[in-house]
Amino acid sequence: MAAVVALAFVFLFMFPVSSQVGALSSNYYDHTCPQLESIVTSAVKKSTSNDNTVPAALLRMHFHDCFIRGCDASVLLNSKGKNKAEKDGPPNISLHAFYVIDQAKKALEASCPGVVSCADILAQAARDAVALSGGPTWDVPKGRKDGRISLATETRQLPAPTFNISQLQQNFAQRGLSIEDLVALSGGHTLGFSHCSSFQNRIHNFNATLDVDPTMQPSFAARLRSVCPAHNKVKNAGAPLDSTNFAFDNAYYKLLLQGKSIFSSDQALLTTPKTKALVSKFASSQKAFEKAFVDSMIKMSSLTGGQEIRLDCRVVR
Repeated sequence: MAAVVALAFVFLFMFPVSSQVGALSSNYYDHTCPQLESIVTSAVKKSTSNDNTVPAALLRMHFHDCFIRGCDASVLLNSKGKNKAEKDGPPNISLHAFYVIDQAKKALEASCPGVVSCADILAQAARDAVALSGGPTWDVPKGRKDGRISLATETRQLPAPTFNISQLQQNFAQRGLSIEDLVALSGGHTLGFSHCSSFQNRIHNFNATLDVDPTMQPSFAARLRSVCPAHNKVKNAGAPLDSTNFAFDNAYYKLLLQGKSIFSSDQALLTTPKTKALVSKFASSQKAFEKAFVDSMIKMSSLTGGQEIRLDCRVVR
């Protein structure tokens, strides 16, 4: 697989993001662009039929967008001149499937020009990605605006897959997101793939005395070590994030309890009683996971910060 489609979360420390839950509405475009949902869904379906990595890519893209300056489509902007945009920051180099948003935007501009924001397209595309992978669907609140600022330097705010639970909790709290949001949204790792570099720390030179993270199930760790040797030279080598990485389900949580998680930040969810209890709850009930995931997605995707409606998602007006 050409790109890492593991979910990761981007957090903001320096720039305020406003939560405008009241300003968003699921029927925002009912009169100005009623065909919005069908156009976006069609673009996601068509792309997914040609490339089954698209759903994980779109979901990851939406997270990366929302946690830097809010859900303002700043992740879609191209670098220009000396300004290096978010998509060219190191953590985002592996983002892909931007063309899906471009295709949806082109069709929307033909139907209702200058009306629908790129941020709203991306939010709905992420919802469609989950639904098309067998997961839940929900009404996406709409009315976001597109941002004009996109800086690669701000992608440093992405927490590393080596983060511990206190670092994760702090980052989520700064986004107004709870411990339950943290555990539920981590379930997005049910979709996707990771390159070796993101979990190398767990399978080689773990610490001064151990080569492998002792919390990993031994045969699982051995498989990862065979795919990702200490001095791996295979560019696209890596591992799926769970055993059903194209299906949106609760396998991620079940595997986590078995010592078969990929990232240290996944394993971290088992290190406090509250987060471990939530992992167990979601592992035993897909229904409970899906409800929590939907609630947390709506909460997260309501962080807003844009100012305009772009005509081209890759360029400010």
